[in-house]
Amino acid sequence: MPSITIGEHLVKRLSEVGVDTVFGVPGDYNMPLLDIIEDSGYMTWGNNANELNASYAADGYARVKGCGAIVTTFGVGELSAVNGLAGSYSEMVPVIHIVGAPTTKSQQDKAMLHHSLGDGDFNVFVKMSEKISVAVAQLTLENAITEIDRVIQTAYTSKRTGYISIPIDLILAKVDVPAVLPLQLLPAKNPQVMQDIAIKKILECISHAKHPAIVVDGCVLRHHLKKEVNDFVQRSGFPTFTAPMGKGAVDEDVPNYRGVYTGNVTLEGITAEIEQADLLIELGSIKSDFNTGNFSYGLDQTKTISLHSFGTTIYHAEYPKVGMVELLPLLTAALPERKSALTFAPRVRPAPIDNSTNEITHNYLWNKVPEYIKPNSIVVAETGTSEFGVFNMQSSKDTTYISQILWGSIGYSVGAAVGAAIADRSRQLFLFVGDGSFQLTFQEISVFLHHGLTPVIFLLNNDGYLIEKLIHGPERDYNNYQMWQYSKTLDFFGAHLERNTSTGCSKVGFEGKVSTRQEFEATMESITAQPDKMHFVEVVMPRFDAPRELELLVATSENR
Repeated sequence: MPSITIGEHLVKRLSEVGVDTVFGVPGDYNMPLLDIIEDSGYMTWGNNANELNASYAADGYARVKGCGAIVTTFGVGELSAVNGLAGSYSEMVPVIHIVGAPTTKSQQDKAMLHHSLGDGDFNVFVKMSEKISVAVAQLTLENAITEIDRVIQTAYTSKRTGYISIPIDLILAKVDVPAVLPLQLLPAKNPQVMQDIAIKKILECISHAKHPAIVVDGCVLRHHLKKEVNDFVQRSGFPTFTAPMGKGAVDEDVPNYRGVYTGNVTLEGITAEIEQADLLIELGSIKSDFNTGNFSYGLDQTKTISLHSFGTTIYHAEYPKVGMVELLPLLTAALPERKSALTFAPRVRPAPIDNSTNEITHNYLWNKVPEYIKPNSIVVAETGTSEFGVFNMQSSKDTTYISQILWGSIGYSVGAAVGAAIADRSRQLFLFVGDGSFQLTFQEISVFLHHGLTPVIFLLNNDGYLIEKLIHGPERDYNNYQMWQYSKTLDFFGAHLERNTSTGCSKVGFEGKVSTRQEFEATMESITAQPDKMHFVEVVMPRFDAPRELELLVATSENR
């Protein structure tokens, strides 16, 4: 009977779900596993600056590749990653968290080991992670193979985080494997009879509707249903909107795409269009506060059909386990042929650039920057002004948008951008991050350089936590912090040291500060001509200037 080490089986199973880079930080309980990763020939070690950043990187990677992985050490390491992993769980991003733990004997003896609470309880941190994991396993010699497979399969199909604790003495322990079958990664089949009834009812609702509309949201992206959604949108011809978390799921060049809908934060003309609908078909909706304009989104339930990840709702009737992954292509195929194409007025656009100032305002930036973002790019937007600025930004074809609208942890974008850039090096990545958020996770700039990545990084410097100032305390000291020389970031992290440049460090293009529109446009022309280099642009902006969408949202915030 063939045998394999538990660590090797774990790494191979990660590869099976598309993982080729594992993020994390070395610790004395996990390093034998890192040896396996480094020696595998098909895995890259992420080499992150800390565990929180690594968890963000695994999240960003998973949004591009479909699944991510992070390795930490018992106690101090795993707890540092918990915030990022909670965000992945919240936003339905499958990330596998692997924790190197003390030896089986030390745990059985309840030894007072470093990184523990000193009370002999080696389950306490596992119990913490149970609350933010869809599946948890503490490996033993007897259960390791089945438990590794169970956690990875469950996390992948559920689009949530999974947790695996592996004692250090088991990493290189060999176990017999009678037959290694492929992981079961497809979702469970929908109940046939119930699905047939749901399709019949949806078609009936559509036939009676005079003004149907579609809203596409974030769960479509989590299940990688972009093609299926666009097929439905184009075949139906119905006016189609995206929620902020669904941006990038619909080809914005199709004639029936009408813009972003987010309740009372929506552009006025778009609101008027969607209010005409007598039937709203929601695809993968996530009805969080920021995604719905503080819950001001949607029609009456009696006019709404919702296709969810693992169920369907038609008005007030629920069809459990009739998930959209299987249902949507069948529904598209069942749609009747349109007798004639619908006609639409010109699409509502954000206000054009205000030329009364030469400052780089949000109105200018989000209207101008799309000119430099080519198709099939990746745009990562930080929680705060960037996230809201991207809402109504013109999108190039096949561009992926990454932000954390539900969990909203500031600093997320820098680590997530590292993961996304590693996930697909063929695509140009644009990172938009505010100065306050950057101060939390700036260390990952070093990781960009270490891996030879070529992002375009925009550091939006408005001198303070602007989103917090807009909500409360605009002149309070707690919303301000030390000013940094941001434009020297790449130099600080060794971008020009011979030791680094000789070992694959990113080549550097532009690194500097821009304060006027002319400087910005000249810089962007230079950056566009150097796609094989890493660029860092400090963009100086007015202190209290904000995207329209953010100003409207905070006006109705219950936290003011």
